[in-house]
Amino acid sequence: MNDPKKPAHAPIQGPVQVKIELDPETAQGVYINMAMVNHSETEFTLDFIYVQPQEPKAKVRARVITSPKHAKRMLVALQDAVTAYERKFGALDIGGGQPPPSGSFMN
Repeated sequence: MNDPKKPAHAPIQGPVQVKIELDPETAQGVYINMAMVNHSETEFTLDFIYVQPQEPKAKVRARVITSPKHAKRMLVALQDAVTAYERKFGALDIGGGQPPPSGSFMN
């Protein structure tokens, strides 16, 4: 039986501080100039790709799989960062060149 002296639910606690680790290899990063974004009902898959000029092949350098809610949070964070960048350095022109395949973007 339930003890009336004990709360039915655990008390709500404040935000958890997450310690983020960044190993030296990951800290180096990888350069990409193309990305493909795909989704299902339950997840988004982002492939980060490097296309070498004049080469018929490209290499996926990283794949990130995330939930739709996290994908939207990432979209908002990226939009905020681009807005801040443009405020400081001027508008980015993404016109010109060949349009990327559907679901992808290229440099």
